[in-house]
Amino acid sequence: MKTYRSHVMVCAGTGCVACGSMQLRERLTSELENRRLSDEVQVVITGCNGFCAEGPILVVYPEGIFYKKLTPEDIPFLVEEHFLKGRPVQKFLYSAPSAKEKVPLMKDIPFFQHQVLRALRNRGLIDAENINEYIARDGYSALHKVLTSMKPEEVIEEVKRSGLRGRGGAGFPTGKKWEEGRRYTSFPKYVICNGDEGDPGAFMDRSILEADPHSVLEGMIICGYAIDSHQGYIYVRAEYPLAIHRLNIAIEQAKNYGLLGKDIFGTGFDFDIGIYPGAGAFVCGESTALMYSLEGKRGMPRIKPPRSTEAGLWGQPTVLNNVETFANVPSILLHGSSWFASMGTAGSKGTKVFALTGAVQNVGLIEVPMGTTLRKIVFDIGGGIPDKREYKAVQIGGPSGACLPASLLDTEVDFDSLDEAGAMMGSGGLVVMNDMTCMVDTARFFTDFSVDESCGKCVPCRIGIKVMLNILHRIIHGEGKMEDIDLLEQLGNHIKETSHCGLGKSAPNPVLSTIRYFRDEYEAHIRDNRCPALVCADLIKFRVILEKCKMCGLCKKACPSDAITWEKKTTAVIDLEKCIRCRSCIQACKFGAIE
Repeated sequence: MKTYRSHVMVCAGTGCVACGSMQLRERLTSELENRRLSDEVQVVITGCNGFCAEGPILVVYPEGIFYKKLTPEDIPFLVEEHFLKGRPVQKFLYSAPSAKEKVPLMKDIPFFQHQVLRALRNRGLIDAENINEYIARDGYSALHKVLTSMKPEEVIEEVKRSGLRGRGGAGFPTGKKWEEGRRYTSFPKYVICNGDEGDPGAFMDRSILEADPHSVLEGMIICGYAIDSHQGYIYVRAEYPLAIHRLNIAIEQAKNYGLLGKDIFGTGFDFDIGIYPGAGAFVCGESTALMYSLEGKRGMPRIKPPRSTEAGLWGQPTVLNNVETFANVPSILLHGSSWFASMGTAGSKGTKVFALTGAVQNVGLIEVPMGTTLRKIVFDIGGGIPDKREYKAVQIGGPSGACLPASLLDTEVDFDSLDEAGAMMGSGGLVVMNDMTCMVDTARFFTDFSVDESCGKCVPCRIGIKVMLNILHRIIHGEGKMEDIDLLEQLGNHIKETSHCGLGKSAPNPVLSTIRYFRDEYEAHIRDNRCPALVCADLIKFRVILEKCKMCGLCKKACPSDAITWEKKTTAVIDLEKCIRCRSCIQACKFGAIE
């Protein structure tokens, strides 16, 4: 077998590809060939490295040297210095915004230091389009163990003992769901992987499918064996072309290796997997709506019972889990339930993958033990709030989640703690907000999303959320009444109690949580006709505060309508007739001199 002195792992997740990582790879390969280093240095494309804020990314092994924000023009110098002269290139290394020293090794970067990788165990280490690299890291070993030495009931018991709960939002115990699926004896049975990730700012499932598709396939095959199913489907968003491309390659390779299809490992067990691209409807993240869509019908939730484990796809027993859940299964069966259960909290075992986005320094994909605090995620891993702004809230659980304030930064991220705080785990979207965020407008944004994505089947969701949105619109335009706050709470609680499916029941959460934790902002909008965050344009005076103005002229430079008069050593003046209320001046002013 050929050996190399260095392996260069080029991040080829969607984020880095969009930033030019494939051009980087081409230039690197060409440069190594020109310098006759191709036999010494191997270039490998991987899935998402995780540190999306620093892409495009290269990591050089065996040292683990981390290079960030590279361009094709940087490659000749990098090859010359690193691979010919043997010294890391300092200017391409990572350094925290507040630190002067460069950090050469990936493992020493705080973003990576505090993470524990289980579902993302192969992140940035393998070529997702090469099954041999997955196998080299114990890939399909769990499947072999299951098919050759375990009974289906033993597999289910091991998953139950692990404490694995569904990572798609509801947190239902995975082993219990599989047990229900096996109990019913109507055939055929189906296994479905939910990859219909529709939360704004979420990219957890996409990254796993792009970086490690075989882990999901292996988990699905094990599930099929456990419940006596022989057909699986992956429902994945059509907007994820790279994930679909790599899934197709993975399925073809697994079939060629005898790991998928007929007589797997010569045991007589058959299992096949098909891919179904979803049309992008958020409601199809709900299990029964997803199954209707898979059947070719309009994606709308159906009444329960019966549950899907009894009558799901085409009326047959069906087990549905999301991408992250299936990705955890092989490790549980390979290393044992106690290994998985050793991490996390009493009611939430293992780890959780989050897409960390918003007003945070280190945007990216992270995996942390259940029970990790929001503070550690935002400040230790996320690097805190950029531009010297203050932390205000974190929106967790997607558009149906809640906004938690600074007073709850020490909340542990697990199913029970988040539920107690009025939030939910969701699939793993985590959006950080700074002090320039208006919480009323944030509630309006997510409510508007829910209105657009409602399937319209039930009245509380179809009409009730629209009424809530209209009230929020009135408030941010300065037309609200104090009684609107109580009305929003009443409507929200009624919708939660009477909506047909889980999406409708959770749609009021952004409004209810912002009223619960930021009621003073609602009152300021209504009583004082003022937006404290200076976001809602109709509630901004657009005038310069003389005592705060530093006469710097930044506001004039940012104004697109030439509405600001300023000369050196003079205070800026805003012409309200020319002002288009775009807020560019407010965003440009570093001194809070405009209100």
